[in-house]
Amino acid sequence: MNYLAHAYLSGTDGDLLIGNFIADHVKGSAIHRFPEKVRQGILLHRMIDSFTDSHPVVEECKAALRPRFRKYAPVITDIYFDHFLARDWERYHHEELPVYARGCYTHLRMNEQLLPERTVFMLGYMEKQDWLTGYATTQGIGMALEGMARRARFESGMEHAQGFLEENYKLFDSGFERYFPDLQRHVESQIIKTAQRFS
Repeated sequence: MNYLAHAYLSGTDGDLLIGNFIADHVKGSAIHRFPEKVRQGILLHRMIDSFTDSHPVVEECKAALRPRFRKYAPVITDIYFDHFLARDWERYHHEELPVYARGCYTHLRMNEQLLPERTVFMLGYMEKQDWLTGYATTQGIGMALEGMARRARFESGMEHAQGFLEENYKLFDSGFERYFPDLQRHVESQIIKTAQRFS
Protein backbone atom coordinates (compact mmCIF):
# COMPACT_ATOMS: atom_id res chain seq x y z
CA MET A 1 0.00 0.00 0.00
CA ASN A 2 1.02 3.61 -0.48
CA TYR A 3 1.28 6.58 1.90
CA LEU A 4 -2.42 7.22 2.53
CA ALA A 5 -3.22 3.63 3.41
CA HIS A 6 -0.19 3.34 5.68
CA ALA A 7 -1.24 6.51 7.49
CA TYR A 8 -4.84 5.38 7.82
CA LEU A 9 -3.87 1.95 9.13
CA SER A 10 -1.82 3.61 11.89
CA GLY A 11 -5.12 4.58 13.53
CA THR A 12 -4.94 7.43 16.02
CA ASP A 13 -1.44 6.63 17.30
CA GLY A 14 0.94 9.39 16.22
CA ASP A 15 4.07 7.33 16.89
CA LEU A 16 2.76 4.47 14.74
CA LEU A 17 2.12 7.04 12.01
CA ILE A 18 5.72 8.27 12.18
CA GLY A 19 7.10 4.73 12.02
CA ASN A 20 4.76 3.75 9.21
CA PHE A 21 5.79 6.84 7.26
CA ILE A 22 9.57 6.49 7.61
CA ALA A 23 9.83 2.71 7.28
CA ASP A 24 11.10 2.62 3.69
CA HIS A 25 14.00 4.88 4.69
CA VAL A 26 15.07 2.86 7.74
CA LYS A 27 17.46 0.03 6.95
CA GLY A 28 18.97 -2.72 9.06
CA SER A 29 20.02 -1.90 12.61
CA ALA A 30 19.00 1.75 12.21
CA ILE A 31 15.56 0.74 13.51
CA HIS A 32 17.02 0.55 17.03
CA ARG A 33 17.66 4.31 17.09
CA PHE A 34 13.94 5.04 17.38
CA PRO A 35 11.53 5.01 20.36
CA GLU A 36 9.61 1.80 20.95
CA LYS A 37 6.26 2.90 19.48
CA VAL A 38 7.96 4.33 16.37
CA ARG A 39 9.73 0.97 15.93
CA GLN A 40 6.35 -0.71 16.16
CA GLY A 41 5.15 1.58 13.37
CA ILE A 42 8.11 0.60 11.20
CA LEU A 43 7.35 -3.08 11.79
CA LEU A 44 3.65 -2.45 11.11
CA HIS A 45 4.57 -0.93 7.75
CA ARG A 46 6.65 -3.96 6.85
CA MET A 47 3.88 -6.32 7.93
CA ILE A 48 1.39 -4.42 5.74
CA ASP A 49 3.76 -4.67 2.77
CA SER A 50 4.34 -8.38 3.35
CA PHE A 51 0.61 -9.13 3.62
CA THR A 52 -0.10 -7.05 0.51
CA ASP A 53 2.64 -8.68 -1.57
CA SER A 54 1.30 -12.16 -0.82
CA HIS A 55 -2.43 -11.44 -1.25
CA PRO A 56 -3.92 -13.27 -4.27
CA VAL A 57 -6.11 -10.32 -5.32
CA VAL A 58 -3.11 -8.00 -5.31
CA GLU A 59 -1.25 -10.50 -7.45
CA GLU A 60 -4.14 -10.44 -9.95
CA CYS A 61 -3.82 -6.66 -10.20
CA LYS A 62 -0.05 -6.80 -10.60
CA ALA A 63 -0.43 -9.47 -13.28
CA ALA A 64 -2.72 -7.17 -15.26
CA LEU A 65 -0.10 -4.39 -15.09
CA ARG A 66 3.04 -6.46 -15.59
CA PRO A 67 2.98 -6.88 -19.41
CA ARG A 68 3.07 -3.11 -19.85
CA PHE A 69 4.87 -1.86 -16.74
CA ARG A 70 7.03 -4.85 -15.82
CA LYS A 71 8.83 -4.46 -12.45
CA TYR A 72 6.92 -1.27 -11.66
CA ALA A 73 3.59 -3.13 -11.45
CA PRO A 74 3.68 -3.43 -7.62
CA VAL A 75 4.37 0.29 -7.17
CA ILE A 76 1.54 1.24 -9.52
CA THR A 77 -0.86 -1.15 -7.80
CA ASP A 78 -0.11 0.50 -4.46
CA ILE A 79 -0.87 3.94 -5.86
CA TYR A 80 -4.05 2.76 -7.56
CA PHE A 81 -5.26 1.36 -4.24
CA ASP A 82 -4.56 4.65 -2.48
CA HIS A 83 -6.80 6.26 -5.10
CA PHE A 84 -9.74 4.05 -4.18
CA LEU A 85 -9.18 4.67 -0.47
CA ALA A 86 -9.04 8.43 -1.05
CA ARG A 87 -12.00 8.42 -3.42
CA ASP A 88 -14.27 6.80 -0.81
CA TRP A 89 -12.56 8.31 2.24
CA GLU A 90 -15.85 9.15 3.99
CA ARG A 91 -16.50 5.39 4.28
CA TYR A 92 -13.38 4.96 6.39
CA HIS A 93 -12.80 8.10 8.45
CA HIS A 94 -14.87 10.76 10.22
CA GLU A 95 -12.60 13.62 9.11
CA GLU A 96 -12.70 15.01 5.60
CA LEU A 97 -9.63 13.97 3.63
CA PRO A 98 -8.07 17.48 3.31
CA VAL A 99 -8.37 17.93 7.09
CA TYR A 100 -6.90 14.50 7.77
CA ALA A 101 -4.03 15.13 5.33
CA ARG A 102 -3.12 18.45 6.95
CA GLY A 103 -3.12 16.74 10.33
CA CYS A 104 -0.68 14.11 9.05
CA TYR A 105 1.68 16.70 7.56
CA THR A 106 1.55 18.80 10.74
CA HIS A 107 2.28 15.83 13.01
CA LEU A 108 5.22 14.75 10.88
CA ARG A 109 6.63 18.29 10.81
CA MET A 110 6.33 18.55 14.59
CA ASN A 111 8.42 15.38 14.88
CA GLU A 112 10.88 16.16 12.11
CA GLN A 113 13.82 15.38 14.40
CA LEU A 114 12.83 11.71 14.17
CA LEU A 115 12.59 11.61 10.38
CA PRO A 116 15.47 10.36 8.23
CA GLU A 117 16.90 12.97 5.85
CA ARG A 118 15.35 11.29 2.81
CA THR A 119 11.95 11.35 4.48
CA VAL A 120 12.21 15.05 5.27
CA PHE A 121 13.11 15.75 1.65
CA MET A 122 10.12 13.74 0.38
CA LEU A 123 7.75 15.28 2.92
CA GLY A 124 8.50 18.69 1.45
CA TYR A 125 7.12 17.62 -1.93
CA MET A 126 4.25 15.68 -0.40
CA GLU A 127 3.09 18.61 1.69
CA LYS A 128 3.55 21.25 -1.01
CA GLN A 129 1.68 19.22 -3.63
CA ASP A 130 -0.75 17.67 -1.10
CA TRP A 131 -0.29 14.14 -2.35
CA LEU A 132 -2.66 12.54 0.16
CA THR A 133 -5.63 14.62 -0.97
CA GLY A 134 -4.61 14.46 -4.62
CA TYR A 135 -4.93 10.66 -4.68
CA ALA A 136 -8.73 11.05 -4.70
CA THR A 137 -8.80 11.82 -8.45
CA THR A 138 -7.29 9.97 -11.38
CA GLN A 139 -5.66 13.26 -12.39
CA GLY A 140 -3.96 13.44 -9.00
CA ILE A 141 -2.80 9.85 -9.36
CA GLY A 142 -1.48 10.75 -12.81
CA MET A 143 0.60 13.60 -11.40
CA ALA A 144 2.06 11.32 -8.74
CA LEU A 145 2.92 8.66 -11.31
CA GLU A 146 4.46 11.17 -13.71
CA GLY A 147 6.65 12.45 -10.90
CA MET A 148 7.76 8.92 -10.08
CA ALA A 149 8.49 8.26 -13.76
CA ARG A 150 10.80 11.29 -13.85
CA ARG A 151 12.67 10.05 -10.76
CA ALA A 152 12.90 6.40 -11.85
CA ARG A 153 16.40 5.17 -12.65
CA PHE A 154 15.12 3.23 -15.66
CA GLU A 155 12.37 3.79 -18.19
CA SER A 156 9.20 2.83 -16.35
CA GLY A 157 6.25 3.93 -18.45
CA MET A 158 4.55 5.08 -15.27
CA GLU A 159 3.56 8.33 -16.98
CA HIS A 160 1.02 6.19 -18.88
CA ALA A 161 -0.40 4.46 -15.81
CA GLN A 162 -3.22 6.99 -15.29
CA GLY A 163 -4.61 6.08 -18.69
CA PHE A 164 -4.25 2.38 -17.92
CA LEU A 165 -6.24 2.85 -14.72
CA GLU A 166 -9.00 4.73 -16.52
CA GLU A 167 -9.19 2.01 -19.18
CA ASN A 168 -9.35 -0.79 -16.58
CA TYR A 169 -11.06 1.04 -13.74
CA LYS A 170 -13.58 -1.67 -12.78
CA LEU A 171 -10.86 -4.31 -12.58
CA PHE A 172 -8.78 -2.41 -10.03
CA ASP A 173 -11.79 -1.03 -8.16
CA SER A 174 -13.08 -4.58 -7.68
CA GLY A 175 -9.62 -5.73 -6.61
CA PHE A 176 -9.41 -3.06 -3.94
CA GLU A 177 -12.88 -3.91 -2.62
CA ARG A 178 -11.94 -7.57 -2.28
CA TYR A 179 -8.51 -6.96 -0.79
CA PHE A 180 -8.72 -3.99 1.58
CA PRO A 181 -11.14 -5.49 4.17
CA ASP A 182 -8.75 -8.44 4.52
CA LEU A 183 -5.89 -6.03 5.16
CA GLN A 184 -7.90 -4.06 7.73
CA ARG A 185 -8.75 -7.23 9.66
CA HIS A 186 -5.14 -8.42 9.55
CA VAL A 187 -3.78 -5.09 10.79
CA GLU A 188 -6.34 -4.88 13.60
CA SER A 189 -5.43 -8.37 14.80
CA GLN A 190 -1.70 -7.60 14.71
CA ILE A 191 -2.11 -4.30 16.59
CA ILE A 192 -4.13 -6.08 19.29
CA LYS A 193 -1.45 -8.78 19.61
CA THR A 194 1.30 -6.16 19.83
CA ALA A 195 -0.58 -4.19 22.49
CA GLN A 196 -1.04 -7.34 24.56
CA ARG A 197 2.64 -8.21 24.24
CA PHE A 198 3.79 -4.81 25.48
CA SER A 199 1.09 -4.29 28.13
